Amino acid sequence: MATGEVRKRLGLIVNPIAGMGGRVGLKGTDGAAILAEARRRGAVPVAHGRARRALDALGREDAAFDLLAVAGAMGEADALACGLSPRIVVVGGAETTAEDTRDAARAMADAGVDLLLFAGGDGTARDVFDAVGDRVAVLGIPTGVKMQSAVFANGPEAAGRLAGLALAGRATETRLAEVMDIDEAAMVWGRLSARLYGHARVPVARGLTQAAKSGGGAGGDDALDALARRLARTMEVGRLYILGPGTTTARIRAALGLGNGLSGDLLAIDAVRDGAPAGVDLDEAGLLDLIDDRGASILVSVIGGQGFVLGRGNQAISAAVLRRAGTENLVVLASLEKLLALPDRVLRVDTGDPATDRALEGYIRVLTGPDRSTMMRIAA
Repeated sequence: MATGEVRKRLGLIVNPIAGMGGRVGLKGTDGAAILAEARRRGAVPVAHGRARRALDALGREDAAFDLLAVAGAMGEADALACGLSPRIVVVGGAETTAEDTRDAARAMADAGVDLLLFAGGDGTARDVFDAVGDRVAVLGIPTGVKMQSAVFANGPEAAGRLAGLALAGRATETRLAEVMDIDEAAMVWGRLSARLYGHARVPVARGLTQAAKSGGGAGGDDALDALARRLARTMEVGRLYILGPGTTTARIRAALGLGNGLSGDLLAIDAVRDGAPAGVDLDEAGLLDLIDDRGASILVSVIGGQGFVLGRGNQAISAAVLRRAGTENLVVLASLEKLLALPDRVLRVDTGDPATDRALEGYIRVLTGPDRSTMMRIAA
């Protein structure tokens, strides 16, 4: 670094409860009641591990910076675990709240950070946006359950790498990215869509950040309906079929005469065997209990605009579930229109286990109709 050159400042905020509900079948951990239920079901924190993966990746980049963090579990602990020495700007509590996140983001913006790196989900993204708007560049380490927003990197390592590129001056451009969350009102009418809350400023590097979730539109509806009927007719006797969340897999439930969803929840993961419900709104433990030597298939759809098939809203289909069912029994369904609309024509996985993600990399046949399919590349 040249004499007199000012070191860039990185702010770090970790939401330690983000994503805890995913594997135990909850749709988030916003609010004390939902967090208590997650803990009652045996949920464990996931944010620290994912934040440390990002910080380790950041450490591999040639970037000199000063780190500002929240005390304790909201950033300091993870920074210290990765060999970093942060300056504490806010003292966080043991039980963090949305206001803690907003206070931390405001304090870091006031301290002049060049980039605010946060670990959380869409709720955390909204809190950061509420505090700083677009006056500070932000980047999300994907740690929550849904992550519909375009402020997130594709995974923890991608977040660390992009932060390092930005701090080293090798990624100087920023763009306005959508901050989004599930539209609860649309859910009442059987539509799974995201609501736009605003636009935050994020650094840009090809292939490292996710796009905002987009709707599937009407294109391909007839083909998907026909595909659902074909799959319902050809299910093997005794075999377990795990149906991921979303409107595409809901068509299979309807073709079986089970309605749009066994639980009426488009975000739920259900299972059927021999044309009948085997489990409703399942968590990781429930899925593992159901998989036996009769075999299991895991049917998932593609998130429009992003390309994720695992790790966004379906964390209960975990690495352990994939290993027990067999990764070769992962079945991906999508309309051809949705696949063609993906910015990089790549499917993505983010199971939380890097080894499983690497095992899934390669090419997979995606079913687009009863007699149609296309090969797509999967990247971690």
